[in-house]
Amino acid sequence: MIEFKTILQKFGEKGEKTGWTYVEIPADIAQQIKANTKLGYRVKGFIDDFAIKLVALIPMGEGDFVIPINAQMRKGIRKEEGAMVALKLEEDTDELPQSEELMICLEDEPKALEAFLKMPKSHQNYYSKWIESAKTIETKTKRITMTVHGLAMGMNYGEMMRYYKNLR
Repeated sequence: MIEFKTILQKFGEKGEKTGWTYVEIPADIAQQIKANTKLGYRVKGFIDDFAIKLVALIPMGEGDFVIPINAQMRKGIRKEEGAMVALKLEEDTDELPQSEELMICLEDEPKALEAFLKMPKSHQNYYSKWIESAKTIETKTKRITMTVHGLAMGMNYGEMMRYYKNLR
């Protein structure tokens, strides 16, 4: 596990990242965690004493990466922008769990289940992460319904999103 200290930072005007709290992972440290990569990857470990898992390193160019620090992490470490944090990180190669509720619903719709299982694991993970990121049970239920219906109609994620957007 790689250990180092850094400062919590916050993006100003930075497109979709505007306002994000983050920590920067310099290229030399990123290479120690996972050598010879410029693509994003997952890490696990600790920020101070707060355990993290399934957290993405996002490439920022020239070999540097950032880790977005979400509200749950900020509450866990009880720190804000400008504070020093200690990181202990290693690559997270654990398989991502699929949404249990999605898998149960897919079992009731064989065509949708077949379409889901034919997808690359990374695409399956995308659906599960989207569903599990819902903040309310209503939103989660809506996302599961959209996914099962879209897959049953043979749509990929982008097609499904455009289909439901056009129904509004």
